[in-house]
Amino acid sequence: MTDYLKSNFIVEEKIRIQEISAIIFKPREVKGPIPTVVFYHGWSSNKELQRLRGFILSSVGYQVVIPDAIYHGERNRLNDYGWNMAKQYFWDVIFRNLEEFNIIVREIVSKYNADSKRIAVMGNSMGGFTAGGIFTHNEYVKTLIVLNGSCGWENFNENIEEPIDKELVEKYDIIEKKVTDMNPMNHLNLLKNRPILLMHGDSDNVVPIGSQKYFYDKLNPLYEDKEKIKFIEYTDLNHFVTTNMMEESINWLGRYL
Repeated sequence: MTDYLKSNFIVEEKIRIQEISAIIFKPREVKGPIPTVVFYHGWSSNKELQRLRGFILSSVGYQVVIPDAIYHGERNRLNDYGWNMAKQYFWDVIFRNLEEFNIIVREIVSKYNADSKRIAVMGNSMGGFTAGGIFTHNEYVKTLIVLNGSCGWENFNENIEEPIDKELVEKYDIIEKKVTDMNPMNHLNLLKNRPILLMHGDSDNVVPIGSQKYFYDKLNPLYEDKEKIKFIEYTDLNHFVTTNMMEESINWLGRYL
């Protein structure tokens, strides 16, 4: 099939950062260090399926890097992405993304002209969990945008908890401790007054809106400047990214990146 997602004004390149496969978009005529968005895909997705979003963000002046997560894309894909596999690997993927983020940033700053003082992180679904964790634990990241994800990790786990296979109990004990330790909800002091945009459908049946709303309701009172934190609920919207969400993202980046 012919690929029509091309432009004389946007450069798209597949890159590899150590073992991390990624796609990078940037405006062709860019000069000097460029503000850069690292965008994380969701469970069962991959970098190629996010190309349109990278293209849209790059078309308004940003460099966009979309990495494949482990077990996705070019990185040892799973045979299926059903619930049983998600129970085993979902948090493994998120924590590996967190570990790899600074590797990605060092590479794009040294080799791809990213402005080290103008880095944003953004993600959809599982990528939104990732983005929230990265932003919490990396103070230099300027802004966070989460689409249909959650920054209330423990609250999310509590609300989707199902019986665990006996052989996974020990692994889950380790994961639960790590979730508690890294959960953005448990580090609100690292987040207050930093620019955060959260967007979510109120009918999302994959990542229910409740855990994200819980996080927002706890964090919002800590902000002196309420313009820097925004939570948009989309009525009757399930687990989808809309044109309106992309427009809000562009406006937010224009203000805070």
